[in-house]
Amino acid sequence: MAKIDQIELGDFPLLLAPMEDVSDPPFRAVCKANGADMMYTEFISSEGLIRDAIKSRKKLEIFDYERPIGIQIFGGDEEAMALATQIVDVANPDLVDINYGCPVKKVVCKGAGAGILKDIPKMVKLTKAVVRSTNLPVTVKTRLGWDDNTKNIEEVAERLQDIGIKALTVHGRTRTQMYKGEADWTLIAKVKNNSRINIPIFGNGDIDTPEKALEYKDKYGVDGIMIGRAAIGYPWIFNEIKHFLKTGEHLPPPTIQQRAAVCKTHLERSVQWKGEIIGLFEMRRHYSQYFKGLDHFKDFRMQLVTLDSYQGILEVLETIEHHYSQLIEVNT
Repeated sequence: MAKIDQIELGDFPLLLAPMEDVSDPPFRAVCKANGADMMYTEFISSEGLIRDAIKSRKKLEIFDYERPIGIQIFGGDEEAMALATQIVDVANPDLVDINYGCPVKKVVCKGAGAGILKDIPKMVKLTKAVVRSTNLPVTVKTRLGWDDNTKNIEEVAERLQDIGIKALTVHGRTRTQMYKGEADWTLIAKVKNNSRINIPIFGNGDIDTPEKALEYKDKYGVDGIMIGRAAIGYPWIFNEIKHFLKTGEHLPPPTIQQRAAVCKTHLERSVQWKGEIIGLFEMRRHYSQYFKGLDHFKDFRMQLVTLDSYQGILEVLETIEHHYSQLIEVNT
């Protein structure tokens, strides 16, 4: 049984990664409904929370059906991180997660996200400031190191555990790799197998099939897996992995009706949460993934990403469902 402090997550939990502009409540809802065991908010700027920035405050919204859920924050200043943690506390998540992994330049240049990988003593100080500012469990998501010459994740894991973090998620790339190349899980396994480490270690990077999830579970011995990009437009990945780990068999892929239904649910929640204009706009990044692999989809996609009426998009989704259902019937 994997546990983060007192939070029980089952035998081999699947975690939904905190992805900027993706892991909002509408997306989290469809992932939860399809088997995600633990989820995180998009990362939230500590400075933004302190300034009371509307966008940052909006990201604090969590719902009981999402639990257990962590609110993730980032920043490069001890005082700001401590104050932000106190603000997060009021939102009452199940835990606070610190982002030391985001490789994006605008975050890194502020000494936040993966930028902190150049300064491990500062990472320790920032983490200590967060741990001291809350009674909630504090967890960390990070990378192997800044570049190939500074893969210091083993030292990082020990030092952060020593100051009180309750779990660590490691993305198997360095900051300089960004999201390119293959994730290296061998160092994640070294952290997990370190006799000094007694907190859960979760692996992240490149898990996009049930077979790979089983292979990495057995090969690297992690306590669970965090899934990011593979869940975009395909929340079924969580239940598919769970079923495969349990039975060695594949669930049937989602039908066109199921794909359209979950896409509609996601759209409906997006409009409810953000309002029609923003809700429709921010859904545009998801349509291609929901209907990936469908032949001659380009015209439908153009309609989905250009229409600015909720009702109009619902009608297109119904047309897609009807059109491809008929094609399947003709071909069978």
